[in-house]
Amino acid sequence: MLDADLKTQLAAYLDKLQQPIELVASLDDSDAARELDMLLGEIAALSPMISRARGDDARTPSFLIRRAGTEVQVGFAAIPLGHEFTSLVLALLQVGGHPVRIDDALAAQVRALPGEYRFETYMSLHCQSCPDTIQALNAMSALNPRIKHVAIDGALFQAEVQARGILSVPTIYLNGAPFDAGRMSIEQILAKLDTGAAARAA
Repeated sequence: MLDADLKTQLAAYLDKLQQPIELVASLDDSDAARELDMLLGEIAALSPMISRARGDDARTPSFLIRRAGTEVQVGFAAIPLGHEFTSLVLALLQVGGHPVRIDDALAAQVRALPGEYRFETYMSLHCQSCPDTIQALNAMSALNPRIKHVAIDGALFQAEVQARGILSVPTIYLNGAPFDAGRMSIEQILAKLDTGAAARAA
């Protein structure tokens, strides 16, 4: 799936992994699942820090990138190539302990968020606005294990898109309810989540 040049570049990035990660795949017997299985196999072969495991998520095909022995994870119900390949690479690195490149105060605010957050972002592999939103939520998940995020390819999960009446991407759900839509940064997401931040700043 990945050509030789891309594998060489990815292997160089994966040398930066600081903690072992697991690729936990929930697969069915579809062509998309076979394609995803091949992609994950190629990625795992590029670093001794990466292992594979079988998952049991109801949404198939999908996979988690999980920091071994922890609750830190990022999910993709997608084959994250095209515009989302950078999102995949960053998720591998950040879950693997490579520092998230944001302001220290912003990172502290993410870590301090109270409560549990389960984000779902519906996206398209051809969407140019989607990667920013997905990378922001993935970075937040790497910083705070109580934040979970899965990026969902609407083309693979059309029944969900229709059932939820999703008309544009990216569309974000939080804990099963609509949250927002469009390109979002960590700052914008925090502004909606952390309602006490403005009071503390004042």
